[in-house]
Amino acid sequence: IRAQECFIYQEVKLAQSLRGEMAQKAVQLDTESFCCSICLDLLKDPVTIPCGHSYCMKCIGKVWDKEDQNQIHSCPQCRKSFTPRPLLEKNILLAALVEQLKTTGLQAAPAGHSYAGAEDVACDVCTGRKLKATKSCLTCLMSFCENHLQPHFDVAHVKKHQLVEPSKKLHENICSRHDEVMKMFCRTDQQSICYVCMVDEHKSHDIVSAAAERSEKQKELEVKRGNIHQRIQEREKDVKLLQQEVEAINVSADKTVEDSEKIFHQLVHLIHKRSSDVKQQVRSQQETEVRRVKELQEKLEQEITELKRKDAELKQLSNTEDHNQFLHNYSSVSAVRESPHSSSIRVRPLRHFKDVTAAASELRDQLQDILRDTWTNISLRVTEVDVLLSEPTTRDDFLKYSCEITLDPNTAHDWLKLSEGNRKATLMRNSQFYPDHPDRFTACRQVLSLESLTGRCYWEVKWEGRRGDVAVAYKDVDKINTGFGYNNKSWALYCNNNKNVFRHNSISTNISGSGSSRVGVYLDHRAGILSFYSISENMTLLHRVQTTFTQPLHVGIRLCFSYGDSAEICKLK
Repeated sequence: IRAQECFIYQEVKLAQSLRGEMAQKAVQLDTESFCCSICLDLLKDPVTIPCGHSYCMKCIGKVWDKEDQNQIHSCPQCRKSFTPRPLLEKNILLAALVEQLKTTGLQAAPAGHSYAGAEDVACDVCTGRKLKATKSCLTCLMSFCENHLQPHFDVAHVKKHQLVEPSKKLHENICSRHDEVMKMFCRTDQQSICYVCMVDEHKSHDIVSAAAERSEKQKELEVKRGNIHQRIQEREKDVKLLQQEVEAINVSADKTVEDSEKIFHQLVHLIHKRSSDVKQQVRSQQETEVRRVKELQEKLEQEITELKRKDAELKQLSNTEDHNQFLHNYSSVSAVRESPHSSSIRVRPLRHFKDVTAAASELRDQLQDILRDTWTNISLRVTEVDVLLSEPTTRDDFLKYSCEITLDPNTAHDWLKLSEGNRKATLMRNSQFYPDHPDRFTACRQVLSLESLTGRCYWEVKWEGRRGDVAVAYKDVDKINTGFGYNNKSWALYCNNNKNVFRHNSISTNISGSGSSRVGVYLDHRAGILSFYSISENMTLLHRVQTTFTQPLHVGIRLCFSYGDSAEICKLK
């Protein structure tokens, strides 16, 4: 069949050549003769170098400019070297011929018949300089330029050939063993084969035509494309949603910054006002007290003057030599008026306004405490802003959310001994005689963490013995009647050597696999996600909870089997 098709094609080619190829070849010969081999266009300002080849003056000049460093210049076609660099003179005769060709309408390569470059598929029929192929034929296994492709549109026998975009891989359609076109497909070996292969090594295999297999694969392809288009639509919706979320985040953040600045400005203004009020009150009290002291000072100075005057009179009386005169004036002069003021002036200890300073210092300390506590709360609220509900995937990712957790002695059951900096709980035979406390567990051998958990947190618990429960619970979880997982305020994973069971509100869920000696717990409080992982060389998800947490959570530990069993909250780096 292939030989017959090739014979038909040769007849077509011969007929086409007889109709006009010789004239066209003459035109192409003239065209190629006056083309620059560097720019592939008609010569511009042609120059002929000593070896006889001709180029555009600018083209050969640029080539030789790059070779100036080596001081050896060569012909791009024959590679003959010239030393020194030849002088370039315009070839007058060649330039005139090129201009004459231009006036006749002849160009180097019409737009539809451009020459094939290194990256192009060349026409297999063109002789001499080949044109760029416009189609490849899967029947002829050849590529054709526009002129040589024409028989595939004119000749009946060739019209049925399958044309595709120009391809350099036509040889891949030929069987390497039998040199035949591969038109069949072996589904058993998943490869294209020829007719000879079909009756040889692929005999008894599941074989169909390449067209039939293509049809099946095309259907699968359409299904995959449909899935891809659906995913694209979903992702476009996601992108749009994320863009809206970005805008919402920016609006919320801008408003929060604006409101926060306003609130803190109000606080600063209030502090400035109170500072001004204290200053004004102190100055007012200062003036009052200074005025009172000065008034008393003036009265005392007047009294001193009066006393000095009286002392002078008494001194004069004392110096009187006449006894009768002395006695006569004594009663009128010796009388001294009582002072209206006490014999001594009492003042408070020298503190003056120091008590005001102390009160202001106390206020400052109280404000610092309030700011520290509220700042922790504000900072926590900021870090809790987490739009994407993505869960970590690797242990390194989880460790980014690790937190320091210690057990609260005030919640520990009497038979639990805390150690390792209150990170480890051990079940003992005897009471530890803890003091009474309203937060202490009295029925189940349990303990809660001192720290409350919000936001994203991760921790790991290591068991020794027959295991127990690792849990999270609200602070006000039942301390008297029920254990972790048997109320609606706690979520617990029960672990022993044989199995794992998750419990919440007395509903149990069996988890496949054996018990784990080390359990990792991931909490996303805001998203309501609680996940338990078995930790060994890899992290294995045991159970995930999606719910809504209404209070901060505390880590819980329960030991319920043998004395000496322990659970330790691991230190994570």
